[in-house]
Amino acid sequence: MVLRFFIAVFALTSLLLQPAFAFETSARSALVVDYNTGTILLSKNADEPMPPASMSKLMTLNMVFEALEDGRLTLDDTFRVSAKAAQKGGSKMFVREGTRIRIEDLIRGVIVQSGNDACIVLAEGMSGTEDAFSRRMTLRARELGMMDSNFVNSTGWPDPGQEMSATDLVFIATRLIEKFPQYYGYFAEETFTWENIVQNNRNPLLGLGIGADGLKTGHTQEAGYGLVGSAVSEGRRIVFMLGGMDSSLTRSTEAERVVRWAFREFKMKTLFKAGEPVDSANVWLGAEKTVEMALSSDIELLLPLQSLSQTTAYYTYTDPIEAPISAGQKIGELVIIVPDSDPISFPLTALTSVEAGGFAERISATVEILLRRIRTATSGG
Repeated sequence: MVLRFFIAVFALTSLLLQPAFAFETSARSALVVDYNTGTILLSKNADEPMPPASMSKLMTLNMVFEALEDGRLTLDDTFRVSAKAAQKGGSKMFVREGTRIRIEDLIRGVIVQSGNDACIVLAEGMSGTEDAFSRRMTLRARELGMMDSNFVNSTGWPDPGQEMSATDLVFIATRLIEKFPQYYGYFAEETFTWENIVQNNRNPLLGLGIGADGLKTGHTQEAGYGLVGSAVSEGRRIVFMLGGMDSSLTRSTEAERVVRWAFREFKMKTLFKAGEPVDSANVWLGAEKTVEMALSSDIELLLPLQSLSQTTAYYTYTDPIEAPISAGQKIGELVIIVPDSDPISFPLTALTSVEAGGFAERISATVEILLRRIRTATSGG
């Protein structure tokens, strides 16, 4: 087995700085994920279940979007407003008992106005009662792998049984972006008017010019102030959750800091190009004595800028490689080591085919082995 190291330097400076991962936030729980690569940029108590407040409305919306997707509902369908929905406190869309409201308006009431009443109208319209809808939410969460989530209402109203983790909140936000792009635009609406009442979207990042386009805030006394958000810059999207902050001002400033940091401190870098030879490997009993190794696809990684100069790589292969060898055949492995991250492995493949050698090549290889043994014996090794 041959193991060869080389240093891949991607910056001019060799100054050792504090890793970019060391971002401090006052949030009790936090998770920041790069949407395209799945890279976790920041994690703090991310798997700890907590009161999600209105951020749990994202799961309510997921249930509605799934029903729209499979044809059980249309945006023009209407649901009747019950007394329970009309009388619900907290943030409201201000629906009136006995009226019928289009699904699309209810969705906007949930997203822009954070309407608890709108959530209950949707829940009762889809499942008969809010309790039944909440049980369906929990079951669906389990099916999706959200094991830290439990729902007893559709609104996020304070209850010991209502809980989600930052991991689950980022997961469901990512799902809404990925699976339902036709509805995701609602999250970027800055105002919505219902019954002549204009309400602003509670997301403090919209309109700041930092690429924010969703998703949902939340606040209760027990949960503190939280935000599940997403933003896009130069083709990169991040999805994040910050929870347990002490004020709406802290929520706004922390969320903006996180977004700016994630885009500033991490960049996509092409480390190796597909088809470019990495090195040559020795061939045993082949028509050629060596074969070039290359990667079958480009290697692009999201890397912290302050760790680029410390990023290294090595490759391994069995020496020699016995012929015949087919072009594209895996013959080795490239391993990239980024500070504060687990090693990442990629297959090295033969750039060209090497046929098995004929009689002359086999005789030559046999002679070479004999000469090596003689040299070893005479040297006393």
